[in-house]
Amino acid sequence: MGKKLMASAAVLFAASLAVSACSTPEKKAEESPAATGGGSAAPSGSATQTTQAGPEGALTVLWNQYFYSLNNNTSFGNNVTNANIAYSVSSGVWHYNKELEKEKDDSFGTYEKTSDSPLTVKQTIADTAQWSDGVPVRACDYILAYGASSTLFNTLKTQEEIAGASNEDGTMKKQADGVVYFDSSSEAWKLITEFPQISDDGKEITYKYSSVYADWEYALFGTGVPAHVVGKRALGVADPTAACDAVLKAFQDKDNSALSKIANVWNTDYNFTSTPADAELLVSNGPYVIKDIVDEKSLTMTANTNYKGKYQPKIKDVTVVYNEDPTASAQALKNGDVAIIQPQATADLLQSLQGDDKLEVLTGDQAVYEHIDLTMNNGGPFDPKTYGGDAAKALKVRQAFLKTIPRQQIVDSLIKPLNPNATIRNSYNMTPGTPDYDSTIAGNGMNAYDTVDVEGAKALLQEAGVSGTVKVRFLYAKTNPRRQQEYRLVAESAKAAGFEVQDAGDPKWSERLGSGSYDASLFAWSQSNDSLGGSAANYTSTGQNNYSGYKNEQVDKWWTELNQSTDKAKQVEINTQIEKQLMDDAFGIILFQHPDITAFDKTKVSNVSTIPFNPNYYWNIWEWELVK
Repeated sequence: MGKKLMASAAVLFAASLAVSACSTPEKKAEESPAATGGGSAAPSGSATQTTQAGPEGALTVLWNQYFYSLNNNTSFGNNVTNANIAYSVSSGVWHYNKELEKEKDDSFGTYEKTSDSPLTVKQTIADTAQWSDGVPVRACDYILAYGASSTLFNTLKTQEEIAGASNEDGTMKKQADGVVYFDSSSEAWKLITEFPQISDDGKEITYKYSSVYADWEYALFGTGVPAHVVGKRALGVADPTAACDAVLKAFQDKDNSALSKIANVWNTDYNFTSTPADAELLVSNGPYVIKDIVDEKSLTMTANTNYKGKYQPKIKDVTVVYNEDPTASAQALKNGDVAIIQPQATADLLQSLQGDDKLEVLTGDQAVYEHIDLTMNNGGPFDPKTYGGDAAKALKVRQAFLKTIPRQQIVDSLIKPLNPNATIRNSYNMTPGTPDYDSTIAGNGMNAYDTVDVEGAKALLQEAGVSGTVKVRFLYAKTNPRRQQEYRLVAESAKAAGFEVQDAGDPKWSERLGSGSYDASLFAWSQSNDSLGGSAANYTSTGQNNYSGYKNEQVDKWWTELNQSTDKAKQVEINTQIEKQLMDDAFGIILFQHPDITAFDKTKVSNVSTIPFNPNYYWNIWEWELVK
């Protein structure tokens, strides 16, 4: 894999998007690939006293893609399915509540902006913040999150070096001693070039930014994985306090030998699909802690007995089972096998669910959008290297392919039966219905691809001097029925212009993102917050969610300018410029906004709701209550 980056809920630092596998707000990508910038790392809901009776009982819920990484701050782990679990077992200084207000968790910590010039932010860790093994949360935990996500400590810099550091399955290789590469990226943390100041008691961290950063608050989530566990595994320091301090010292001293070991653990040790042999890898600091994982089948969380925060769970054990088939998900709910589902929305599914009196069905729009990206650095049909480095020729081939994508047909046949008012989405970063959507699409040029233009596509291929069949390997979620239909519609339409769209569908599609093993990818981005700047991770040259190998220096500069602007109108203007350039470069195309169906068995569980941003219906997991 070349480079895979992410973003999303509980402990995100990089972007505001996560990959989502189906119709749930996202990165890791799909309706997944976390972004990163995102919601919050802390659970939210009504505060309860820690003196209450302990939680009782068990509940089973269903999600559409199996869990595979507890560190969703890596590009590999950046996926909504991982972010939902990370959110449930983690804490942070704020999160979105049901009204999409930022709800602060002072039982984990507080924060304040202490200066505008330079931008300075101070975080204070609460005395009640501790890990599930009883170790207190300290500044060294935040330094690990900052150091790993900022890329400031990486010794691998170029795209070629980074591509060589990863495996074909998207995981990172173990780097040699002294070679440092943390598989993440954060636009926010990159601007903290001066090492953070830490109080003597290890409870306060002060960040001084090198420039204005309008969305600084979105970068304040949780701690990510515990520094004392990473320190033990990477540096062989058994004592938790000493191990955490050793991690801090490695970053302070820029000790590349130690940092390379820390990065190897941070990148790889938290990737697993079954219960790890070392229980220390499950240490977390939220209301729940992972208890058991059955390979690609289920994951059980249990109430964290060492959690001293204000979001005390009411149910002892929550088991998540996995099935990407919406019909099977609905049947499992009706049969009583699971209590909550959020399947990919279809008209037939909605009608089926609404016909059952024991079910509560919630509908609306998700902060998730379907898109197709083209790979430009894998030696395939959209890569200039294929044409002897001729970028203009590769661009025409990309433009030709985009002209064949039947966007309106996809919306009409797959989305309108569920939402008669559904339309093509014509913006990379603006959500339909928001105040600045219309002005953005008027200037970005995406609507030129609203209708299929086979003759125009043929003409572009002829201009490029490309003859014969152009083969395009098309990656998508193989077991997702709607994605299967989208692939077929694209393949049939593109064939008329001379493209052979090959079926590269894969149940493990998200783990291949950025691998270079495909030429076009179909998935969804799920937003974890309402920040515009967080989308930079998708399109900048070293962005965490840039799986395509796209590189444009002007786009990089514009994103820097946008993120440093506090004027919303100016941000919108810059974003429109960025989107127009993305279209001029034929980066890819947006298809539609995802409709949402969340359903739960009201005879089994109460206090269930959902929000458009990921973590979706997990947002108040600690408030769920069994119906007696």
